[in-house]
Amino acid sequence: MPSSGGKDSIYVAHILKYKYKMNPLTVTWAPHIYTEIGKINFYNMIENGFDNILITPNSKVHKLLTKLAFLNLGHPFQPFIIGQRVIGPKIAIEKKIPLVFYGENVAEYGNNLNDNFSPLMDKNLITAFNIDNDNLLLSGVKIKKLKSFYKLSNNDLEIYRSPKIEDLNKLDLQVHYMSYYRNWSPQDNFYYASQNTNFKVATERTQGTYTKSNGLDDKLECFHYYMMLIKFGLGRATWDAAQEIRDGKISREEGVNLVKKYDHEFPEKYFQDFLDYISIDKETFFKTIDSFRNKNLWRKKSNFWELKYKLE
Repeated sequence: MPSSGGKDSIYVAHILKYKYKMNPLTVTWAPHIYTEIGKINFYNMIENGFDNILITPNSKVHKLLTKLAFLNLGHPFQPFIIGQRVIGPKIAIEKKIPLVFYGENVAEYGNNLNDNFSPLMDKNLITAFNIDNDNLLLSGVKIKKLKSFYKLSNNDLEIYRSPKIEDLNKLDLQVHYMSYYRNWSPQDNFYYASQNTNFKVATERTQGTYTKSNGLDDKLECFHYYMMLIKFGLGRATWDAAQEIRDGKISREEGVNLVKKYDHEFPEKYFQDFLDYISIDKETFFKTIDSFRNKNLWRKKSNFWELKYKLE
């Protein structure tokens, strides 16, 4: 079971072990830079009775790919997400465990909405990333250029490789979503994790939103959501509030007020950590984000960017 120790994954792991009497092996794809509270919750997960395998990619390679993904795609989390997507099935194949459980369906994040009606992850999502394809793009760069220009080897890229379809079929591996079987509510998951495990929240809210329980483990995650704001005009607060409005946890009026207050907040707390991690300066950072700013959504006024259309 892929698990960071955050509220959602510890909820799934705990339900599987203590309600359904299974024995999940938790597998963690390491954050770029652990926060202190992220480390605490990771080790708390293990203390709650779970075996764990921590997979940490080569930092030199991961930093380069993250930098290229930010500069070329405005998507600094792409290499992380690729690893996160494949690590559960890859370890399952290695350990000959024919069942993998994720939390919420990836259709939550823009995939085919019909995927919501299936408990299984589409095998094409698991097997799509083949590093033997020289024309495949990673971080906006073809694999052959990563090898020739950036001097990365097959060994450097192996950790991002998807499992093979024949290996999935040989094991009859199934990847399920807990959200298909149980109502999926991030706020309810938080309450469950707090009441049934020693999950800890941050001492201050996550920048860009209003909660203290989301996005706790990785110092770079806030920049993934900030780039979502730049590209699509909606940030982490919109994401969180929209879920809670749909779940009936808050009213639309409350959600609108929270979005107006927090959605455009710049993630200053870990800004220098982000710059240092991908080895760029502030000028390059702001030049890059402006190059990905959707001009149909943004306009510059008195040297400041603002959305053309206000949430009401």
